[in-house]
Amino acid sequence: MQMTPYTLIRSRRKTLAMQLDREGQLIVRAPLRLPLHEIERFVAEHEAWVQKQLRLREERLQKRPEPTQEEAEALKRQAGELLPQRVAFFSAQMGLFPSAVKINAAKERFGSCSAKNNLNFSCFLLRYPQEAIDYVVVHELAHIAHKNHGREFHALVESILPDYQARRALLRE
Repeated sequence: MQMTPYTLIRSRRKTLAMQLDREGQLIVRAPLRLPLHEIERFVAEHEAWVQKQLRLREERLQKRPEPTQEEAEALKRQAGELLPQRVAFFSAQMGLFPSAVKINAAKERFGSCSAKNNLNFSCFLLRYPQEAIDYVVVHELAHIAHKNHGREFHALVESILPDYQARRALLRE
């Protein structure tokens, strides 16, 4: 089996690591002075993992292909209408009110809450069921009260959405 091509990034780290980026390119991070033959051995030893991750990525893309520019713009418009409504609905229930609600086209995360309590949501969240969308809204609103994922945070989310774990699982499908 031929070894997958990779991009090598050397830094002052102490360990070897590898990851696949969004485009499916293999990135290997290595300590500055680690010999190249050790890096190549590491990559070769993990070739099965790399191939499995590439297969999983391909399966995900087949289930949920990248949207066209027009589809992305339509999702952004729809998100701009729906998500502020869902935030208002759950804000009233939770007594937590964001400073602002913004829609973006982030592909890595569905939502975030800034230190100033601005909520940001990816328009691509709208590609998931309503139950998953509501989970992300409640999750981000809970960060207004708790800036971490501790026990109190999860208790707050669960008090609003007792089935939050099943809803969260929808985002992983």
